[in-house]
Amino acid sequence: MAAKGKSRHRIEPSFEDDEDRFEDDLRLGSDDRVVGGRPKRKSGPAKKPAASSSRRKSKTRRQSRGLFAPVRSLLYWCLVLGIWAGIGIGGLVLYYGAQMPAASAWAIPDRPPNIKIVSTNGSVIANRGATGGEALSLEEMSPYIPQAVMAIEDRRFYSHFGVDPFGLARAFINNLTGQPIQGGSTITQQLAKNLFLSPERTFERKIQEVLLAFWLEHKFNKDQILAMYLNRVFFGSNAYGVEAASRRYFNTSAREVNLGQAALLAGLLKAPSRLSPARDPEAAEARAQVVLGAMQEEGYVTEDEIKSAMSQPPTKARSYWSGAEHYAADMVLDEVTKLVGEVKQDIVVETTIDLSLERKAEEALTDILEGDGEKLNASQAALVSMDATGAIRALVGGKDYAQSQFNRAVTAKRQPGSAFKPFVYAAALEAGIRPDSIRNDAPVRIGKWTPENYDQKYRGEVTVSSALAQSLNTIAAQLVMEVGPQEVVSLAHRMGIEQELQPNASIALGTSEVPLVELTAAYAPFMNGGYKATPHIVRRILDAEGNTIYETGYDSPPRVLSETVVATMNSMLTRVIENGTGKAAKLKDWQAAGKTGTTQSFRDALFVGYTSVMTTGIWFGNDDGTSMKKVTGGGLPAKAWKDYMTAALDGYSPTPLFGSHGGFDLPPASIEPEREPTSIGDIISGVLPGVGRRDNYPAPPAADVYQEDVSQGEMPIRDYREYRGPYDDFGGAPVPPADVGGRPMPPVDAGATASTRPPRQTTLYDLIMGQ
Repeated sequence: MAAKGKSRHRIEPSFEDDEDRFEDDLRLGSDDRVVGGRPKRKSGPAKKPAASSSRRKSKTRRQSRGLFAPVRSLLYWCLVLGIWAGIGIGGLVLYYGAQMPAASAWAIPDRPPNIKIVSTNGSVIANRGATGGEALSLEEMSPYIPQAVMAIEDRRFYSHFGVDPFGLARAFINNLTGQPIQGGSTITQQLAKNLFLSPERTFERKIQEVLLAFWLEHKFNKDQILAMYLNRVFFGSNAYGVEAASRRYFNTSAREVNLGQAALLAGLLKAPSRLSPARDPEAAEARAQVVLGAMQEEGYVTEDEIKSAMSQPPTKARSYWSGAEHYAADMVLDEVTKLVGEVKQDIVVETTIDLSLERKAEEALTDILEGDGEKLNASQAALVSMDATGAIRALVGGKDYAQSQFNRAVTAKRQPGSAFKPFVYAAALEAGIRPDSIRNDAPVRIGKWTPENYDQKYRGEVTVSSALAQSLNTIAAQLVMEVGPQEVVSLAHRMGIEQELQPNASIALGTSEVPLVELTAAYAPFMNGGYKATPHIVRRILDAEGNTIYETGYDSPPRVLSETVVATMNSMLTRVIENGTGKAAKLKDWQAAGKTGTTQSFRDALFVGYTSVMTTGIWFGNDDGTSMKKVTGGGLPAKAWKDYMTAALDGYSPTPLFGSHGGFDLPPASIEPEREPTSIGDIISGVLPGVGRRDNYPAPPAADVYQEDVSQGEMPIRDYREYRGPYDDFGGAPVPPADVGGRPMPPVDAGATASTRPPRQTTLYDLIMGQ
């Protein structure tokens, strides 16, 4: 209990102030001892200043530590995190790198093969293939192209090791500030991505891109990497590589690209599809200005060169390849596949196309269509021009390739109309009918078909030659029935028409559909003296090293017509242009021959003609088969033929057609069919009302004579280049199945419609007036 009475204040030990005691007795007494506690410290005024100074120093040290501690702590933890991040990234690199094949197995994938198509003088017509252009070495390109690309895509290309840390940092800062002038990937990284990786943006793909970039830098030198990049990178509008892009946008080779064009190409790399001048010329031009500025900063060009480049008009490209030569290029591509199969390497195809003639052909058709096409409802045209061997010198498949790539000269099958009649007359000559043989131009009924002339008039007795010049349908129908439809079909096949032809009476008026290229080739034997002219556009195929893979062999064509028949047909077809339906095609100083053709309701109009140098066929019409406004073969096609041939023959010396010198005698004439003389009663019956003309028409041919039941499976498969039979074996060519006389056949020539009203007959007034 006594403890409770003790004071709670602690008593500190102290020394007495008595100096005597301090001096005489320094020992502690019993009163001075503190049991169980510490002795009290003697305090005095002299100790207080020292304690205050110590507290101030401690406070200063604490303030100093408080100011720099966060910075030191931040640096410390950043270092720690950086080390761990490096370890983590290193682990990821090792992990994703382990997922990739061994570097020893890496190889540059082959560039898709390119088909370079050239004209007769070596000029490039087009490139075909996945890339759209051939690969060029860095030395072959315009020097502006690599300079422009490096200036805007990778300024330190020749100094970095595949990855540019400064470029990455700059891209990061630009992205933060909203001004992404350049991407962070180097040209090497972009090449690695294009060669090996998918376009997806993932961390794994980026790591693999860096690893591949290191490998590329180790495997190839800088020039090789830059060349590979420029030959494979996408430039928009289906153009891969600078050569394809240069021809696509500027219609010139990358070898000849100027400064402004190079800047435009380099600018496309940022967004090829969006910046394509075929889509947005203004955006492409604006981006090119940025590239020019970057080139100036790098010292590639001077300010004067920049001003000169900026003064050039903006590049405007069509939305698709343009130019008629691309129709020819498409035909070449199909032909190459047939000749050598799948193309697995770069090849050069030497064609028979003359680019100067191609330009003249396109211009001739365009001028006619733009001048008269709209008012006459003619929207499309096609042209094929070939020499005596069948080599195609010019081909136009339509009005505008950029709008429609359908080749109307090769793929489209149209009725030739009266342009088929020369084969009827040639067959008649082989059967013994002569040009001066007389036939009666009068109403003719074959089965249930009654053909009419274009003007619905009849001229009475006319010569066979005159009937061809005036394109009389009744005479052609009579000749087919005299000779036999099968013989006409056989001759047409022999001369070069490959399509199935129906051996019936209406073939006289061209009811079977044929492509323009085949029809034109079938006229060529008239020009060359009777030899088959197989249409072809490929002359030779070479590999990249210049080795010949394929070469044509049409130097020894077979004879398909006798010289006498050719000479006679040339004389008869010359009259078509001199004083017949083809007067609009008459050439100055040149002897020319040909034939017009017009189908039912003016759906198609054709003119096929030739000189001693060239055979050309031209078609006008509409893709949807709508009728033109009374356009005949002697109208727009004949005018276009004259315009083209006048330009194409410039520089040639005029020479006569084969057989013009004479000396070819026709074989003895066949026995002429007996004809009833036209009486005065017949003439009057055409005038007096109520007096009908007697129904004196030839009987229809026997069905069992002209019908052959041949199934498609039994038809032999023939290569189009093969000759169909012996020289004069008229029956050697296979005849397609057809019905003759079994059903009504509609007439084909314009105006010759089958109707129930009786045809207009020639009257006494017509004879007196010479009509």
